[in-house]
Amino acid sequence: MINRLSRARGILLMELKTLLLEVEDSIAIVTLNRPKRMNAWTGRMHTEYRWLLEQLEGNPNVRAIVVTGAGRSFCVGADSKALEGHVEKGGYDPGTPDPLAEPGYGVRPEFDASFAYHFGLKKPVVAAINGPAAGIGLVLACFADIRFAAPGVKLTTAHGKLNLPAEYGLSWLLPRIIGLARANDLLFTSRIFLTEEAEQLGLVNRIVENSSLLDETVSYTRSMIESVSPASLMETKRQIYTDLHRDVAQSVRDSEKLIDYMMKQNDYREGVTAFLEKRSPKWSGD
Repeated sequence: MINRLSRARGILLMELKTLLLEVEDSIAIVTLNRPKRMNAWTGRMHTEYRWLLEQLEGNPNVRAIVVTGAGRSFCVGADSKALEGHVEKGGYDPGTPDPLAEPGYGVRPEFDASFAYHFGLKKPVVAAINGPAAGIGLVLACFADIRFAAPGVKLTTAHGKLNLPAEYGLSWLLPRIIGLARANDLLFTSRIFLTEEAEQLGLVNRIVENSSLLDETVSYTRSMIESVSPASLMETKRQIYTDLHRDVAQSVRDSEKLIDYMMKQNDYREGVTAFLEKRSPKWSGD
């Protein structure tokens, strides 16, 4: 684990006080690291998270990102001390410097916002929800591309019980993940629900015992990046989230252009050869 200024496989790190980073088999494991505060979100964590994603996005040694929490929580939302501070100041203070890092920005205007920038990343993000996720913690999990979770973990949108609006685009995202009626239930009531229900709703992809959650999440991610080419993962992710903002005809035309373009790449030749030779592909990224 790395939590101070150093280099890890070409990643120049700032002094990370709220996150841990480990790079294993081209997978970056980012751990929210405030276990004594249940990994509550702060301005410092927000700043470090965006900065680190920007570094990982630009690093060729990293092909996928796993996000999890230290200790017994994923992220319980905004730190209670910060919430008290907002009351004292009479308004919202993000506690972040200006400017912030902008990972995933510049792909589409719709993605150029807090947390929505996940949609502009070239690399898949997989959440390993090891403990409670509330408010902004649930937001973070929902903006991941795939979600694994431990059984019996409590989740909640939380905002309604604090006289707040649905946070950071969750009112846009949740209906698109689980459908309008189910999302309305979670958003209107801010009720607590468990990961088993989340799996039934389609919010969580898989329930895994906590003792093996991170290992299985990393194993799944490793299998994905070994069997699927870097270009295919990148373009498929871009297509998925871009298609939420365009019609089906545009989606079809874009895919036809991509087919022609990607068939000229070396990894297309390698994929076909590996398929015919019944072996695992050796992707070059070209």
